[in-house]
Amino acid sequence: MESELQAPWWEHLPEDFWRQADGTELDAGNRLKVHGTAAIERVLRTSLSSTVATAMSVALYKGGNAGHEFEALRFYEPLARAGDATRVFLQPPKGIAIETSPATGCSVGLRGIQRFQLRFASPFKPLNPAAQAQFENMQNNLLAHAQHWCHGDRPRPTLIVIHGFAADAPFLNAQALSLASLYRQGYDILLFTYPHHGPRAERGDLFSGVGLFGRGLLSFTESPLHAIHDLRVFIDYLQERGVEHIGVTGISLGGYTASLLATVDERLSFCIPIVPAVSPIDLFLEWWPTSVLLPRLMRSQGVNVAQMRGLTAVHNPLTYKPCIDGKRVLIIGGAGDRFSLPRHLRLLQRHWPDSQLHWFPGSHLIHLGRGEYLLRMRAFMDQWCEALH
Repeated sequence: MESELQAPWWEHLPEDFWRQADGTELDAGNRLKVHGTAAIERVLRTSLSSTVATAMSVALYKGGNAGHEFEALRFYEPLARAGDATRVFLQPPKGIAIETSPATGCSVGLRGIQRFQLRFASPFKPLNPAAQAQFENMQNNLLAHAQHWCHGDRPRPTLIVIHGFAADAPFLNAQALSLASLYRQGYDILLFTYPHHGPRAERGDLFSGVGLFGRGLLSFTESPLHAIHDLRVFIDYLQERGVEHIGVTGISLGGYTASLLATVDERLSFCIPIVPAVSPIDLFLEWWPTSVLLPRLMRSQGVNVAQMRGLTAVHNPLTYKPCIDGKRVLIIGGAGDRFSLPRHLRLLQRHWPDSQLHWFPGSHLIHLGRGEYLLRMRAFMDQWCEALH
């Protein structure tokens, strides 16, 4: 019994978790919305899965890299099993110089908002020595970027926004989350650029974000660690400017990363993951054609589902004890989501006792009921920040 209690989450999770039936309390009363958006999303999911499968296949099978990659992944499993975030997410150095310049790009709907582009040379070093050579060959990805919407009159509560895969454009996230409205209601906003996206994409990348999967499993595993490192530098920057209340939100990959940040950095006032991925291996087993590629790859390396989860668990929010109280966490999910199915969000909610879970009658990409969850999100932010003046 004692050994069972000490077993990590990936060994407790049923082997067939990715196959289990799913649903939410919204399904019966919103059948058309939930099942309609789910049907559309299954088609769109195949497109994304094909992109991931193609990028990963090229990286893994070029020059027989698969065996080498899996051997390198074994470095992370003992660290994940130990569950000590301080051994994985090392504190970034203090006093990093951050360049500031006026932000450019699409400004539709952003009239009157002071926007600045922030950039610094990231001192992040891969945790796994096997990743060092590949990391040193990158150029653009070594520069951290964020867009800062700052009133400039005094330190204000600040919302950090982390985008989803291939959805790094600030105006997309501004529209999705009505960020201009939050700004005009008194919040500052910091839109973080995830590694391998936007200006961090390397020359020759076919599109923003492809480098996340297109450089193999080792790079895929180090990227969330890199993201957390750079986010903590930006939190340092905000605190040096006198900001006391800092919260984080993100959509999809951004929601996953926001959840991870809340298990690493206790300085957050709140965390609002939106349609977050929670167990990436199970997602890939649910999607086609990654549902074909991944099992074939695991069989070739003699790895089962639980072991595969463990090899990549070093960057999973379920692996570590949360740094902030569950009352400060609001999870938002789509009842018809077929990218991150509802059972994934329930895993995250169970990881944070007392956290809240809000369902909307839409999907991962089609956010029906968005207005309702944005109102709840705003009220939740106000609850954990001092009154705005």
